[in-house]
Amino acid sequence: MSALPIASALATGHRISSGEVTSEEVVRACLQRIAERDDTVHAWVHLDAELALRQARARDAEAPRSPLHGVPVGVKDVIDTADLPTEQGTVLHAGRRPERDADCVAALRAAGAVILGKTVSTELATWHPGPTTNPHDPTRTPGGSSSGSAAAVGDGMVPLALGTQTVGSAIRPAAFCGAWALKPTYGRLSMTGIQPLAQSLDVPGLFARGADDLAALLSVLAGQPHRLSTRSGAPRLAAVRTPWWEQADDAGRQAFDDAVARCLSAGAEVEDCAPAMPMDALLDAHWTIMEYETARSLWPEYERGADELSDVLRGIIESGRALDRAGYERAVRLGEDGKARLDELLTGWDAILTLTAPGEAPVGLESTGDSTFCRLWSLLGCPSVTVPGLTGPNGLPIGIQLVGPRGADHDLLATAAWVGDALMGAVVDAPVRPLG
Repeated sequence: MSALPIASALATGHRISSGEVTSEEVVRACLQRIAERDDTVHAWVHLDAELALRQARARDAEAPRSPLHGVPVGVKDVIDTADLPTEQGTVLHAGRRPERDADCVAALRAAGAVILGKTVSTELATWHPGPTTNPHDPTRTPGGSSSGSAAAVGDGMVPLALGTQTVGSAIRPAAFCGAWALKPTYGRLSMTGIQPLAQSLDVPGLFARGADDLAALLSVLAGQPHRLSTRSGAPRLAAVRTPWWEQADDAGRQAFDDAVARCLSAGAEVEDCAPAMPMDALLDAHWTIMEYETARSLWPEYERGADELSDVLRGIIESGRALDRAGYERAVRLGEDGKARLDELLTGWDAILTLTAPGEAPVGLESTGDSTFCRLWSLLGCPSVTVPGLTGPNGLPIGIQLVGPRGADHDLLATAAWVGDALMGAVVDAPVRPLG
């Protein structure tokens, strides 16, 4: 049983549905892993073992509802759960008990999944870290803001988890913790019952241990039939280093080059690509939109207890309140133009291959790391996936980011599955093709 928590969610669901194991056994194995590790990792903020076991027993007493029937899931503590507190990483919401589940939690329950507990969020899903550490090195950040979900999946405490992303809150922590993550197309999944931050950018984040598991979780949350992440043939990939390439460290740049080489060796077509869009200006637009909308979403918290907020969040709210509407609307228009340019670019490629973070998770728990490499894709509303499989000089995970066309989430997951397999192969000396 000890291997079950780190097994594929789909494999675990199949074993439950076939009667090989019970959901209760799987949940007990997850709880045992948490008991062994969470004093170090601190991924969980609300965990009611008996409640989780009662759910599991109920699932064992009925016919399977979906491929994820009986499978445990962690839920970020900004996502409402009717039977567990949702405190959103702030003392301002201590003891908060929602009356109903968020839409995504309700979808999981309808599919027969077990809500194992609530995972740690940074303060109101922003920048001030919670207690979570990186499961591979407790002196390093797990990333954020979905720190607990990424760490719990990366450490094998639970096969699936939910988070959110506005800047890089799912993609980056997954890279640091060695998990897979999907930032779905903006608007693809409901945000009802989830703490809003910047409503033009917010999406749920999905964490798993493989692309097939992400595809199953996406199908459940979207209310669609299960669809495996398979493709025929090798993909065409645009290798995009972005204007922020020099912000990556040697380990990050080497990992990117290794990823390109492995994909080429496995048969992919990979070419260097410089997107025809004002990428620096788009990054500024993302920050303007995020600041402006965050200031308005979190103004009730500011009015209620500004002195209880971190200095960084208080500053963001105050700065965002000072922004004028005209500047915000210009940023929105620039983002819309960027989306059109990205759509045009991706007509010739299956996905963009790019960095997720500057390198390995940085030492220290006072920050969640640099989100620069995620911000553009969050603004453009396209799906992106963290593909793990590479490591840096300290043996820590480095995830590669794949970006796909808006609405093509399952196709992107199929490409990600292919790339994930390629990353497990040997590195060869295969240079990127030059532009032109």
